[in-house]
Amino acid sequence: MDLVPTIDIGRPSEADLRAVDHACSDHGFFLLRGHGLDDLIRRNWDETRRFFSAPLEVKEDIRRTEDQPLGWFDRELTKRDRDCKEVFDYMQPGGAIGELRNRWPGALPGFKEFQTEFFEAFSVLAERTLHLVHSALGSGKEAAQAHPGSAMTSTVRLNYYPVEDPVPAEERETLPALGETALGHHTDPGVLTLLLQDDTGGLQAHSRERGWVDIPAVEGTIVVNLADSLQVWTNDRYRASVHRVVPMTKKGRYSIPYFYNPPLESTIQPIPGIGDASPHYRPFTWREFIQARVDDNFVDLGSEDTQASHFRIA
Repeated sequence: MDLVPTIDIGRPSEADLRAVDHACSDHGFFLLRGHGLDDLIRRNWDETRRFFSAPLEVKEDIRRTEDQPLGWFDRELTKRDRDCKEVFDYMQPGGAIGELRNRWPGALPGFKEFQTEFFEAFSVLAERTLHLVHSALGSGKEAAQAHPGSAMTSTVRLNYYPVEDPVPAEERETLPALGETALGHHTDPGVLTLLLQDDTGGLQAHSRERGWVDIPAVEGTIVVNLADSLQVWTNDRYRASVHRVVPMTKKGRYSIPYFYNPPLESTIQPIPGIGDASPHYRPFTWREFIQARVDDNFVDLGSEDTQASHFRIA
């Protein structure tokens, strides 16, 4: 617990900022309390279980495809290995991109309306959390304002990690094999992630100081992990969280991440004056980066997932 600090988002102290700074430099994880969203979170656990327990035909009707990147999917890849999980993804309900791409289960009344409420609340919290990180980093007001996230490009995912392979045996022959973990080690591509995890456990992060460590499931808290774009902004002073989920052995696990992403047309590059004087990365656009990650997740392209390291200056 001393390695993964718990921060009161409503009243962060100078000691809290120092703890965030240390955690973000080592492994990129910390916990939030004081967010005031307990009832909303409880309701989304109910909605998440309702979705994944729905008849297969309800989910098949919104199966993700190469042309339809949002909806339900049960055979996602991480670093060319298949994950042992089912997912449901959506973007900002009512947003320009979300209206074009979102797909909702028609047989679950009230599901879309609730997720709209959830998305709006977590978008506000994500903005507050990024402000907290900028404060710990000492970015300065102008730099912080020039490096925001955007609700329009952000996504929510509902995850279910079953004990057994979610893909029927007769459909596995042409698929990559399951990986050694339920979710292979990876980093998220955006700015930061707000994660809800149930009490099952299984989430692990890689610490520079201690290797693989468990991220505790503490009631009433929200997990925060940093992502690739923020690592580039900080020129490697802060670390995108390398994390994984170990296989479930006794019962399934549910989790709900909100992926807070940069604006669509933004250019991702180091903030001047943060970290080393020389930039570690060449500039790249968020649009090209996220498209590469979406493509990697859907099908084995013959190489590991696109990472920020692909844009690193030798």
